[in-house]
Amino acid sequence: MAGEKLLMHMNAGNGECSYASSSTLQRKVIQEAKPVLEDAIKKIGDFPKSCFNMADLGCSSGPNTLFTVSNIIKIVQVLCHEKSCKMPEFQVYLNDLPDNDFNTIFKSIPSFYRNLKEANCFVSGIPGSFYERLFPSKSLHFCSLILYIYITRTSSPQVYEAYMKQFDKDFSRFLQVRSEEIVTGGHMVLTFMGRSITDPYGGHCALPDLLSKSLIDLIHEGLIEQAKLDSINFPIYAPYKDEVEKIVQMEGSFDVDTIKFFKVNWDERDNDDDICFDAYSSGKHIARTMRAAFEQMLVSHFELGDSIVDYLFERYAYHLACHLLIQKDKFFNIVISLRNK
Repeated sequence: MAGEKLLMHMNAGNGECSYASSSTLQRKVIQEAKPVLEDAIKKIGDFPKSCFNMADLGCSSGPNTLFTVSNIIKIVQVLCHEKSCKMPEFQVYLNDLPDNDFNTIFKSIPSFYRNLKEANCFVSGIPGSFYERLFPSKSLHFCSLILYIYITRTSSPQVYEAYMKQFDKDFSRFLQVRSEEIVTGGHMVLTFMGRSITDPYGGHCALPDLLSKSLIDLIHEGLIEQAKLDSINFPIYAPYKDEVEKIVQMEGSFDVDTIKFFKVNWDERDNDDDICFDAYSSGKHIARTMRAAFEQMLVSHFELGDSIVDYLFERYAYHLACHLLIQKDKFFNIVISLRNK
C-alpha cells in the first residue's frame, strides 16, 4: 500500500530462498498474461521513430526482471518487420522500492544486452514507490505491473473495510500518476492476484491462513510471542475482479481495453486441475516461493533468527502439504490492458 511501514521487498541474492531462485510462479503468470501484453503493444499503432520508452513497475530482481522487457522488444521487432518500418531504440526503466536488490539486476544487464538481436536497448533502475510520480510528464509509451496481494480469513470486517478503502485510494492514485507519465494513447498492462468471488474470505485466503497456523505453532513452542502475531496486519489486499474495472472507470484517466482472468495452481509446476500427486514436494515448493516474498517482512516484525525462520517455513511446508492432500487450490489472476486518454 502507499505507506510501506513493514519491510516489503523480496529476498535478495541468488541463494535457494532468494526471489531469483523461487520465482517460477511469477514467470508462469507472466507467460499466461503475454497474449494481452502482445495485443496492447499492437494497439499502440505507430511506434516512435527514435525511442520507445517503457517501464516495468515492481520489477524485483532475478530472471523475471528482464523477461517481460525481452518479450516486449521481441513483439515490437516482429511488428516493425511486418510493417517494414525502422525499429526504434528502447529505453527501459525498472522500478521497485529502494530496498530492492538492484545490484543483482545490474549484474545481469550485460548478458541481456548480448542476447538482444537487432535492438539497441538502454536499461535504468528507478527506485521509489509506484504510488508516486517516477517519470517526466508524457514520457512513457508503455508500462507494465504485476502485483501479488492477499488478505487473511482471520482479518476482522473492520480490517477488510479499511484495506478495501485503502486499495481504492492507492489504486486511484496509481492510475492518476501513471496517466501523467504515459503519452496519450499509450498503454499499460496490469496483472493482479485477486479473487473471483465477492466473499473477501474465500478460498484464496488459505495460503496466508496456513502461514498464520505455522506462526501459532511457534507460539506454542515459545519461539515467538502471541502479542507479535496479534499486532501484525499485512498491508496487502486481494481485489474482487469487478473492483479493479470499477476503480479504473471512476478515476477516469484510462479506457479499459481488455480484461481477462486466468488461474494458476499454487504449485505452478503441476498442470493437473484436480489432483496433487506429490503434496510433500508441492508443499516445500510453495513454502519456498512464499518465503522469497515474505521472509523479510516476517523477520523484521517477529525479530526471527535464521534457525527459527527455517523452522517456520518447515512448518509452513507441512501445513501446505496437509492442505493439498484434501483440497487443491489455485491463484486467481486478473490481467487488464488500459489505454491512456
